Amino acid sequence: MSPTAPATAPSVIGLEHVTKQFGATTAIADVSLDVRRGEIFGVVGPSGCGKTSTIRVITGVYVPTEGQVRVLGRDPQHFRASDREKIGYMPQLFVLYPHLTVLENLRFVASLYGLPWKGRRRRLHEVLDFVELTDARHTLANNISGGMQRRLQLAAALIHRPVLLIVDEPTAGIDPVLRGRFWEQFKRLKDAGHTLLVTTQYVSEVAYCDRVAVMREGGVLMIDTPEGLRRQAIGGEVISLRVDAEDTWNAMQLLKRHPLVRDVRRMRNQPMGSLEVYVSDAGAAMPELIQALSTDPTIDMRHAEEYSPPFDDVFITLMQQAERAEAKRHAAEQGVAA
Repeated sequence: MSPTAPATAPSVIGLEHVTKQFGATTAIADVSLDVRRGEIFGVVGPSGCGKTSTIRVITGVYVPTEGQVRVLGRDPQHFRASDREKIGYMPQLFVLYPHLTVLENLRFVASLYGLPWKGRRRRLHEVLDFVELTDARHTLANNISGGMQRRLQLAAALIHRPVLLIVDEPTAGIDPVLRGRFWEQFKRLKDAGHTLLVTTQYVSEVAYCDRVAVMREGGVLMIDTPEGLRRQAIGGEVISLRVDAEDTWNAMQLLKRHPLVRDVRRMRNQPMGSLEVYVSDAGAAMPELIQALSTDPTIDMRHAEEYSPPFDDVFITLMQQAERAEAKRHAAEQGVAA
């Protein structure tokens, strides 16, 4: 599955202050990002936040109203055939031929890319095996499941060994087991040297990415590693502590007074005695907090470990932070106007 080496460029994809407008509607607002060679770069956000519009600017379907786009070192509006051959694109909706078999669809796509007859059969079998569709190769595309149709589209996007794979919401509407298999395949592609840009509305999937852009209302809120996003959301790290239920109040008061503790909260949907302790560095703080709790003989601590809040919670926190910041800016502007 190894791709050909891409043209030399500072990044595989680069967007600088890109805006796309349709009349009075702004689909993308001042977006800047870079996708580095050999990484899985995720773009996450709610429906309508600008993910697909960003993909269409990157692939050259949309011309940006403002800003600059570079993909494999070139403006997509000036792609040559040789540039397009280095890119694989898997759209959000099924766009292959329902009345052709799985294999016939792949043969058709292979012919579009001009894959030579010599080696084409072997390549077809490679991608069918990769997406686990070998047994369904003689089945009409119309008669396979939605998840299998997605895998067929992935095979079509890979048939020509692209350097860059762009995948728009590949796991939308499919079951969690198949979603996990998609990400396993993406990891294998990364390990083989491909660069992947993947959009998703499933926040938990950012854990599979090397870096992530969080989008909201057409703009990029932030770009960071998954762990970096978690730290930005909670302002540090979290320690999960469990004490006896009757010791909850005393433990919270003691911990709140500790200089390393930024905040203490009861864990949601957990029994009394389950606490979240917010600190800057969990590894450094944990032994000191355990020692502090041990000085109070009325508190019986049962468990302590570093805790990683789920990305759904992280995403909600980031959106709330953005909303508060926007409200604050709006209030300040109103104050200046008054």
